[in-house]
Amino acid sequence: MYKVALSINVAAPLVSFGRVKLSNRFIQLSKQVGIMSQSRMLHDKAFINGEWVHAKSGKTFAVTNPATQEVIANLPDMNHEDTEIAIQAARKAFDSWKSTTGKERAKLMRKWYELAVSKQEELAKVLTLENGKPLKEAVGEIIYSTDYLEFYSEEARRIHGEVLSSPIPSKTMILVREPIGVIGMLTPWNFPTAMIARKAAAAIASGCTCVIKPAEDTPLSALLLAEVAAEAGIPPGVINVVTASRENTPSVGEKLCHSEQIAGVSFTGSTAVGKILYKQCSSTVKRLGLELGGNAPFIVFESADLDNAVAGLMASKFRNTGQTCVSTNRILLHEKVHDQFVEKLKSAMSGLVVGDGLNPNSTQGPLINKNQFLKVSALVQDALSNGAKKVLGGEPHQLGGTYYEPTLLTGINPSMQAYKEEIFGPVAMTLKFSTEEEALRIANDTRSGLASYFFSNDLSQIRRVSRALEYGMVGINEGIISAAEAAFGGIKESGFGREGSRHGIDDYTQLKYLCFGNLT
Repeated sequence: MYKVALSINVAAPLVSFGRVKLSNRFIQLSKQVGIMSQSRMLHDKAFINGEWVHAKSGKTFAVTNPATQEVIANLPDMNHEDTEIAIQAARKAFDSWKSTTGKERAKLMRKWYELAVSKQEELAKVLTLENGKPLKEAVGEIIYSTDYLEFYSEEARRIHGEVLSSPIPSKTMILVREPIGVIGMLTPWNFPTAMIARKAAAAIASGCTCVIKPAEDTPLSALLLAEVAAEAGIPPGVINVVTASRENTPSVGEKLCHSEQIAGVSFTGSTAVGKILYKQCSSTVKRLGLELGGNAPFIVFESADLDNAVAGLMASKFRNTGQTCVSTNRILLHEKVHDQFVEKLKSAMSGLVVGDGLNPNSTQGPLINKNQFLKVSALVQDALSNGAKKVLGGEPHQLGGTYYEPTLLTGINPSMQAYKEEIFGPVAMTLKFSTEEEALRIANDTRSGLASYFFSNDLSQIRRVSRALEYGMVGINEGIISAAEAAFGGIKESGFGREGSRHGIDDYTQLKYLCFGNLT
């Protein structure tokens, strides 16, 4: 039913190569895609104060390729002590970085952007190796990431204050915007380069410094991006990358939240973890930005162009194998177009190619890890046991590992966990509605409020529905809504704060009021 891109499967004794140990199979694949032309692709150290360092404990953790389950790197397993060193480095760097002009920061960030663009293929290949997404998608993520570097290199020169109209002639009243300090950043595995670029570019443009804790599944992308920044001339301590295993991640996060030297924390990830960080940051009343989970509805009204809607759904649902926070979760179809849409969607999904992301024919990679695979499997089985009908897929893929079949289910209802939870996998689920009011009631029936989508050619309906949807972002006849120029973020339990756009500067700056009195 599905096209399959087969992986090489050979015995893989470890051999020494540069900074890490790599399997024979990995070296074969590396040669096929030209990876080994770059000597510094993979690191085995963290990056603190401009230096490559081990954990104080000497411990390491393994980073694996989800397509093959093979170890591609061993990185320092850092804890709260190592994090404190990174915080102090960032704090020291802030004392000088905050005093640089917007023009000075803009020039360095522009160089960072230009170097990242020149190393686009290298960055993309590392991303695919540790995340599993198809190489074409990885290239797209790198382009998206560099968009943020470019955008905020330009915004650095446009962080303005205000001169107020004073009520008293002898006073001059001014508002100036200043960087808040050191920012702790906790970033996810699904877009390991883009989420760092989106946060760090805005913070650095504002005059802040960063301590970045990348996800344990995908730390290599963060390290390579930091290295490119250092090569561009970003001073030591402005960007620090602390690596840690799943076991040590809570202690690193807690240190960032409790440290009085950290002025703000920015987190992208699950709502459950976001709530923990929210509580922990209260102890020092930090600035906090949370981009949390979603449960995106995708509504197709009777007047919609169905071919356009299917194309939008495919882009929204199956990018990164469905592992995106703005991925479609519930597909709401008007009863008059339901069956026709499902047939069109079935046809489109049958063309998906499952396999190793390094295979140029692949359009769907593996799920990131075993836990995610088990979650997706359980949600599908729960839906089927509660009355959903299987149109396509619904099983682990024949490739094994964490590959899962692209799946299409109909007849979803509120009794199913997949109706309530973010699936984060290649599973499309449909349900019918008969009126606009019913569609809106279903769409808004969630505590999440990140992204939503709807398709309609009725202009009056477009105006009504776009205002009635209780989400921070709405895609109207469009399945891809992210851009550096747009304000990205949610409402309700999907978090607060905005990333991207000129508003992305807001989380990293504060207003200071200057009142000059007794002036003549």
